[in-house]
Order: sequence, then C-alpha cells, then structure tokens
Amino acid sequence: MRILIVDDEPQITRVLRTSLQSNGHEVMVAQDGAEALAKFMKAQPELVITDLAMPGMDGIELTREIRARSQVPIIVLSVRSQDAAKVAALDEGADDYITKPFSIQELLARVRVQSRRMVASEVQASLIELGDFRVDVERHQVLVRDVEVHLTPKEFDLMLYFVRNADRVLTHKVLLRAVWGAAGADQPEYLRVLVAQLRKKIEPGGEPQYILSEPWIGYRFEPAGTDKLTDS
Repeated sequence: MRILIVDDEPQITRVLRTSLQSNGHEVMVAQDGAEALAKFMKAQPELVITDLAMPGMDGIELTREIRARSQVPIIVLSVRSQDAAKVAALDEGADDYITKPFSIQELLARVRVQSRRMVASEVQASLIELGDFRVDVERHQVLVRDVEVHLTPKEFDLMLYFVRNADRVLTHKVLLRAVWGAAGADQPEYLRVLVAQLRKKIEPGGEPQYILSEPWIGYRFEPAGTDKLTDS
C-alpha cells in the first residue's frame, strides 16, 4: 500500500517509516496537517496514519478535509488523555485509532485490517458475504454461519451498516445518525437497546464476538470474530 504518515515527532515518523517499508509498503511523511493535505492531493495514498495533536491543522481538521475528498482509510494516533479528540476524529470519518504508546505489531495488524476492508468494500453489492455473515440487501435476509436470523427493520439497518463498515470504529453519534437520521443523534439509549437486541440474535453464547464495544467511543464490527486482528 501507499501510506501517508503525519506526525510532528521525527522519531515516531522514522520508526513507522522503517517498519512499514520493511513490510513492503511505500511510505511518505508529513510533519503537519497542511503539508499532509498537499501530499495527499498530489500522491493519492491508499492509507493515512495521522497524529491528532499537531501545530496548525491538527488531525481532526485533516481528517475532515480528507474525508470531504476521499474514502481512503484513516488511522489516528492518540495518547490516552486525548479521548475527546479521538472521538471527534472518528465522528469526522476516521476509521480506527491506536493509543500511544503502541507496538509495531499492533500497527501492522491495523494496517492489514484496513487493507482487507478496502478490498471488501470496493463494490456496494446487494449480496454481501463477509466473514461469518451473508447479507441479502434486497430480501432483508441475514445468515450467520449459514443459519438465518430474523431481524426487525431497525436491527437490519444496523446490521447492514455494521457489515458495510466492518473493522471500523463507529462512534455512537455516527451509528445513531446512520440508523435514525439527525433526529436520533441525541438519543444514545436507542442505540444501546438496539445493539443489545442484535447481539442476542447473532452472538454465540451471549458473549460479544462480532459487535465489540469501544469504551466511551462506540462499537467495532468484526465479521470473522475477535481473533481476526491476529491474522497475518
């Protein structure tokens, strides 16, 4: 993949560049959001990894600017004290986040996930087969491990949004707007109830394997279960 790294700390960009290049990726580096946006427009990278706290244009504004132009995957880097900024970036369209400090193996795993997601989402098909799931959009039919589950219209809307955004971190606000529109944005209890109902129907043994909670942020849908991130 052609990857753009955005961070104002040279030691971090140096380590990331070396690790990603050693795994066969083409890497370019920017030190702030303005430089990153210019390089993005010129080189059209296939993945962006950006810090949040940067001088001038920060990671949130950069995410907003990129998302207005492209659906390229965006992974944000943050420290634990930046939870509000992390949620804001995800609300603006970032796909995933990694909390500093992080291991290179975790980063490479996240990159692999986004690479698989790009391939899976190239076509907005009416029949989606992904991991343990088979979703027939026109018939409103969902099969989990070849067993049909019967969903209400809202449960199906949520399931379909999860499938079409597999492996992404989806904030509460994003999911509320996707299922209920602008009117549901301020009703988080709607989402909690609907997720609980959907989990009862698709999760084996009642333990979350597919719809994973991201504390204080939202949810992530893993179509092949929780061991997916360890795949090489």
